[in-house]
Amino acid sequence: MKLLKTTLLTLACAACFTTAQAVTACAAQSESKCAAAKCERQNAPVVVGAARTSEYVPLLKGKRVALLSNQTGIVGSKHVLDLMLENGIKVVTIFSPEHGFRGKADAGEKVGNSVDEPTGIPIASLYDGKSPMPSKETMSKIDVVVVDLQDVGLRFYTYYITMIHMMEACARDGKQVVVFDRPNPNIMYVDGPILDMKFKSGVGALPIPIVYGMTMGELAQMANGEGWIEGGKKAQLTVVPCQNYTRHTRYQLPIAPSPNLPNMISVYLYPSTCFFEGTPVSLGRGTLAPFQVYGHPDMKAGHQFTFTPRSIPGAKTPPQLDKLCYGTDLRNLCADSIIAKGIDLTYVIDAYRTLNIGDKFFTRFFDLLAGNDTMRQMIMAGKSAAEIKASWQADVAKFKQQRKPYLIYKD
Repeated sequence: MKLLKTTLLTLACAACFTTAQAVTACAAQSESKCAAAKCERQNAPVVVGAARTSEYVPLLKGKRVALLSNQTGIVGSKHVLDLMLENGIKVVTIFSPEHGFRGKADAGEKVGNSVDEPTGIPIASLYDGKSPMPSKETMSKIDVVVVDLQDVGLRFYTYYITMIHMMEACARDGKQVVVFDRPNPNIMYVDGPILDMKFKSGVGALPIPIVYGMTMGELAQMANGEGWIEGGKKAQLTVVPCQNYTRHTRYQLPIAPSPNLPNMISVYLYPSTCFFEGTPVSLGRGTLAPFQVYGHPDMKAGHQFTFTPRSIPGAKTPPQLDKLCYGTDLRNLCADSIIAKGIDLTYVIDAYRTLNIGDKFFTRFFDLLAGNDTMRQMIMAGKSAAEIKASWQADVAKFKQQRKPYLIYKD
């Protein structure tokens, strides 16, 4: 199978690059630069669930299998689909999430049904603008659904939502679900308010913090155990866990999880810069640094850095298209510094105060990303990033206790 040719751009700490599935930890000597950082590698490489064929081939052999995956479902140089077929597993259907099976579509872009040309297996899109769940007719042709998606551990990242809808379909129709687990690159911490379910949407489906610090397999177990599956049902769930993985493992993604998360710095900044999606401020879509810069044509005061969003693959109509934006470049921040701060609202507050347009700065989407309207109200009231962060610490403590029974990997 031909894989989508997506390459990761250079990290701020170039010295920390290792092989595709290597684990690195960079101890920065400066808060903003990693040039002199020291790197420590884990002795044994992480083994993703999809690579553990001895664990799942006996479970799937002889069954009609559907695969929910995309370009991130790789094991070394092979796609998980090829690996399953080589091991005699009968894959009869492919389900694709947001961005499509090849991961090329824009954020939110509708993706139609198609056929995987190398194998001839039909692809049923779960992001076609109709229903997020497969039909009963489609489900009647399968026995088990395998989920293999590279998540990034954010409540507003849609892959886990697609998994939950698939679990609901399987619970509805009496089908098995097998999750091939993969590391969460933002597993090291928990941060942000728990979703107020009045703000449930396509970018927030479960009562969890913005950064929930769990893998897809762990979250699937929690959704089952906490009764979060529609109607309080439970899916017949099996998780194939990763090996050599802990909650402190620094995992470098081998392939971009979606078109606008091209490198690890973008993945680490995503919890903080994604809020710009609910404002008129550009977060770099349409540039080579999405989620790593922010700016606006009217942010000239105090901002010397400039960029111009263009129409490019993965960002065909980005905000502030073809306009010169003044703002801030975050690409030189050290990964350790970003992770240590967690969600950093100073960027949004900076843009809000610089533009000085009051409530016109926010769209309804901002509240959906935040999972409440409290964050917006506190920013408008002039509260600092530290004061806003303090407002959700009780949520974080509560969630950490609630999730304990479902954790697979050690601290």
